[in-house]
Amino acid sequence: MCKFLVIVESPTKEKTLKKILGKNYLIKSSKGHLIDLPKTKLGIDVKDNFKPKYVVVPKQRVTLKELEKSIKGKEKVFLATDPDREGEAIAWHIAQKLNIKDLNNRVSFNEITEKAVLKAVSTPREIDLNMVNSQKTRRLLDRLVGYKISPLLWKKIKGGLSAGRVQSAALKIICDKEEEIEKFNKEEYWLITALFKESENKKAKPFEAKLFSVKAKKVKLENEKDAKKVVEEVKKGDAQVKKVNIKEELKKPPFPFITSSLQQEAFSKLNFSIKKTMHVAQKLYEGINLGKKGTTGLITYMRTDSTRVSDEAKINANEFIKKYFGEEYAKPFGRSKKEVKKAKNKKIQDAHEAIRPTSINNDPESISEYLDRDKYRLYKLIWNKFVASRMNEARLKKMSIDIEIGKYIFKTAGSEILFDGFLKIYSQNNISNIDFPPLKKGDKLDLADIKKEQFFTKPPLRYSEASLVKRMEKEGIGRPSTYVPIIDTIQRRKYVEKIKKKFFPTDMGKKVNSFLNNYFSNIMDIYFTAKMEKQLDEIEVKGKEWVEVLRKFYLSLSKDLEKANNAQKLKLEPVYSEEICEKCGKQMLIKHGRFGKFLACSGFPECKNTKPFLDKIGVPCPKKDCNGEIIKRKTKKGRIFYGCSNYPECSFVSWKKPVNKKCPECHSILVITRDKKNGNYYECSSSECNYKELLEKKIEDE
Repeated sequence: MCKFLVIVESPTKEKTLKKILGKNYLIKSSKGHLIDLPKTKLGIDVKDNFKPKYVVVPKQRVTLKELEKSIKGKEKVFLATDPDREGEAIAWHIAQKLNIKDLNNRVSFNEITEKAVLKAVSTPREIDLNMVNSQKTRRLLDRLVGYKISPLLWKKIKGGLSAGRVQSAALKIICDKEEEIEKFNKEEYWLITALFKESENKKAKPFEAKLFSVKAKKVKLENEKDAKKVVEEVKKGDAQVKKVNIKEELKKPPFPFITSSLQQEAFSKLNFSIKKTMHVAQKLYEGINLGKKGTTGLITYMRTDSTRVSDEAKINANEFIKKYFGEEYAKPFGRSKKEVKKAKNKKIQDAHEAIRPTSINNDPESISEYLDRDKYRLYKLIWNKFVASRMNEARLKKMSIDIEIGKYIFKTAGSEILFDGFLKIYSQNNISNIDFPPLKKGDKLDLADIKKEQFFTKPPLRYSEASLVKRMEKEGIGRPSTYVPIIDTIQRRKYVEKIKKKFFPTDMGKKVNSFLNNYFSNIMDIYFTAKMEKQLDEIEVKGKEWVEVLRKFYLSLSKDLEKANNAQKLKLEPVYSEEICEKCGKQMLIKHGRFGKFLACSGFPECKNTKPFLDKIGVPCPKKDCNGEIIKRKTKKGRIFYGCSNYPECSFVSWKKPVNKKCPECHSILVITRDKKNGNYYECSSSECNYKELLEKKIEDE
């Protein structure tokens, strides 16, 4: 019979820990929070110092009974929930529900390896009540906002709406950006590029330089007339090298990943959503079966704000780099001034390390057979970034040249890598190679060509998942554990929608944002939200009085609720579709329901006709004897595909977007294929035809 019980959060950890701890340990999972605030009411006694009225989560009743049964006869119970606020709170709730008297029962490990787990179990500690209070305060703050403001949204805008504390600030960020875009006025400007050659060397390769200044003032050409005048004057002048600037520059290695930087880089390099990144990272953290090596966690805990790395990990990385890359590539042991400064940043929760591989010797190639494609790609990203962070600086020679033609100065610049350092494993795209001959001041140049190009200023970019996380991190709103649920929530509530990987606020989202801005300015204020996050940190780190934080917040919220209650009801403008109701002839409206968009007759309640919303792309179905249209659809996992509107009667389906154009060779419909290296092209949809047609214009991703 097992002597000890170890309770973890996730069932997937059970197998890994059982192998490490052996037969004397029974491993059980809480499957998340066992107790929480009730769903049907506020669950907070505001008058009694905001005392929470916790209940057992209905779907967790069976789990609680299993844990109560498992605890019987055990010498000791270890609470091994995740090493963060949520994990600490779950451990506390378990201890309360199971009536565990032994105070030294909390074990936490930053990585699921034999060494880390055995050390944690041999040195249990008391539950950190400051962390528990911090989590409790966050939960109560969010509940007060949700349950006090949401009914007002039902009353003043529309039933079924809801408000969230941090989510509302995220919605405001997206709406503010949309407002910037709507106010943006496009401006014309012209750039002039010249091609120069060495006068004395006729065989020299021409090189490019751009117009930089006129009479020592940075140039800005606003129309073609001005650009044409510059071109004509430059053609008449003599070109010579005015200045050559050469300097060496050290390029510092990157920091290892924290949660937000991992989400951003996985988004840009692997095309992972932040939700997918965290899901895959969770699997890598919890353990992978490596054959003879057994099941082990491959990365450290993936929810962290810290770039700190343990001394042991630094030593192991140093030895690995010396062995496989050479002595000159290994970074000197210790922390730089920048690392020390970053570690002292008050926004950073330095409870555990950066995201790194648990063993530097588990390089991606050596364990690739045990990883599926997604796990391999994310692990390789993490491994490479960590190794690069422990490598020496790269040394670059940077060279810039000023070319003078009368009153005009043209500039060109480039870099040469003298020592690649960390770039050997972690290359960066922002290093431009020197693409011009060795020149010195006074060298004569010939003007081989000159061209003027028209451009227009572009509006600000809408937020992607990655850039929204970056902005939230910069402003100090949200935490590593909350980025995914925040972004997920504002999409589920239909306040924003993602189109071609960018966030657009919906009409409903704009209405909710406007109402909250007008009556709940604190909730919507980014600085105020960041200040609340800081106070949560102070509760955790310094033991700040949590009841006082709630009291001040609720006092402000109560005043806002009183004002908002007297507000006029907002009128929602109907969104008409192009569809006509076949029952009464009136125009159909686009509505949002639980399962997405649908069409409803504008003649309601007289006419109650509804039908699915079809996202048409303007292409008829290519199947013979089918009068359907191609529509854009999504799989359960959100992947876009294209099918016939007459499904299931018509079976036409394509992963690639069809166009209203036939193949000139076999007359099948053409589809768009996107290729970053070779450009986008039309391709025949028939597997028996090899026709391709390169597209000149860039096609934006779906």
